[in-house]
Amino acid sequence: MGLVVLGRTMKAGAALATVVAGAVACGGSGDSGGRVRLSLVAYSTPQAAYEAIIKAYQKTPDGEKVTFTRSFGASGEQSRAVASGLKADIVGFSLEPDMTRLVDAGLVDAAWNSGPQRGMITNSVVVLVTRKGNPESIKTWDDLLKPGVQVITPNPFTSGGAQWNILAGYGAKATRGADKAAGTAYLHALFKNVPVQDSSARKSLQTFAGGKGDVLLSYENEAIFAGQNDQPIDYTVPDSTILIENPVAVTRRSEHPAEARAFLKFLRGRKAQEIFVKNGYRPVVDGVPGAAAFPKPAGLFTIADLGGWPKVKKELFDPKGGVMADVEKGVGVSVEG
Repeated sequence: MGLVVLGRTMKAGAALATVVAGAVACGGSGDSGGRVRLSLVAYSTPQAAYEAIIKAYQKTPDGEKVTFTRSFGASGEQSRAVASGLKADIVGFSLEPDMTRLVDAGLVDAAWNSGPQRGMITNSVVVLVTRKGNPESIKTWDDLLKPGVQVITPNPFTSGGAQWNILAGYGAKATRGADKAAGTAYLHALFKNVPVQDSSARKSLQTFAGGKGDVLLSYENEAIFAGQNDQPIDYTVPDSTILIENPVAVTRRSEHPAEARAFLKFLRGRKAQEIFVKNGYRPVVDGVPGAAAFPKPAGLFTIADLGGWPKVKKELFDPKGGVMADVEKGVGVSVEG
């Protein structure tokens, strides 16, 4: 039995899941008048948190002359865009391999993950989001395989959120990777109940909010975001689920590295971490107000328990032979990122 969280609700409509596909300016231009403009490129789900954090930062001595452009989208797509030349001073992704891509391209320093937070900026867990009252009584990973149950989750070859969702179910059923056959069989069965795969976690939230599906696999913070905006949903934290760890870094291309590093430091400070908590994220530093309210699943595991990202990417998400390539082939979905 999972940890069931009731009474979480959120406003339907465009505001619920706005994705900024391009860079949106926030005042100022270049260094005119001593102002510095930084470019933030990030995955879609923390958009509201980043907007609030930027406003708070601009009220500080370090941030009063800093303006921002922002680009939000699917984590993998954002990472590939930066690798292909999209300007970025600070990059924030859903999962570590999207940062590793930029390290391999020489765009992010290899030491980006040094320090006490190991390069991470927020944490979360994968949860099961259902309609208000949970009419299908979905509380466990096995419940997702019930005949007729429609599961909404993004495409894992474009969305970092989708990969976390898959790893949560796989790890739970594979006993943290000890029984790979059981985990693989579970994924094949699960995706027969997935009617549509959007390109990002936020777009999947839109799909679910629009009325499609019985259960949404999602970050806990997305479920909380929904609750804060009056969408009629409940969510369950499974007894066994994965700890989501979200990386951030300053790029080596930054024209304003000192200012970019100052903003990165602010992101890990108490004020910004408190804003992340208010937006449903688990903090990466201790003593942040509100953090104690997050449920603590008994079977929480990490990517390290599954062998680490290099192993997981090869075994599960390699488009030319990974488990998910085979799963997607079985349901007729493209594995092209």
